[in-house]
Amino acid sequence: MTDRTQLLQTFDALLQPERFRDYGPNGLQVEGRATVRKIVSGVTASRALIEAAIAAQADTIFVHHGLFWRGQDGCVTGWLKQRLALLLAHDLNLVAYHLPLDAHPELGNNAQLGLKLGLRAQARFGEQELGCLGGRIESGGFENAQALAAHVGQQLKRPVVLVQGAARAMKTIAWCSGGAQSYFEAAIAAGADAFITGEISEPQAHYARESGVAYLACGHHASERFGAPAVAAHVAAQLGLAHEFIDIDNPA
Repeated sequence: MTDRTQLLQTFDALLQPERFRDYGPNGLQVEGRATVRKIVSGVTASRALIEAAIAAQADTIFVHHGLFWRGQDGCVTGWLKQRLALLLAHDLNLVAYHLPLDAHPELGNNAQLGLKLGLRAQARFGEQELGCLGGRIESGGFENAQALAAHVGQQLKRPVVLVQGAARAMKTIAWCSGGAQSYFEAAIAAGADAFITGEISEPQAHYARESGVAYLACGHHASERFGAPAVAAHVAAQLGLAHEFIDIDNPA
């Protein structure tokens, strides 16, 4: 058991949100009870996750995608009203970290995705240096883009969209979880043979074919399932709290 202030200070010390220019508020987004015994972590503060956290008797929900984003009109209606009503009725804290959770060098989404895929980061690239560049932990890399895509699909348990580049071995691999399509050009410039992220937009298919660098889209949710439980478990162990990761399936 700990108090909410200590919990938030521990998250902030670990994730250092002040270092990032982000799209929404990092840290406490909805204030609940002052004493915390159990954290439920998840990817997105959806109604399904909030309901599951209530059933799990959590005091705090820790997520990557919170409720509030830059550009919202500020009206508490529809889905936002429904989620807030549940949080407030059950006195639940909602804690969200976006880019700081992507970026942590050991526990963040990109570091944990690399571990899941058997990749070792040797450098950072892209805006705010969120992207990772490295190679396979096992020697030899991957024979080609199809072999890399098969490996990623097997590890993440979902089909991968592959736009093949040049027919060559995949030795230098760049990756950035979630919706990091805009990092592809930086990955090309950094010398990658392939780029792995969650989503693909129309321009990236052309860039892949014209540059010879393979592009793999493996799902926004699927690529960001690993940071929140890693960080929440670390903090829970540090403070003597219970922790449970609840994965709400998402095809995106």
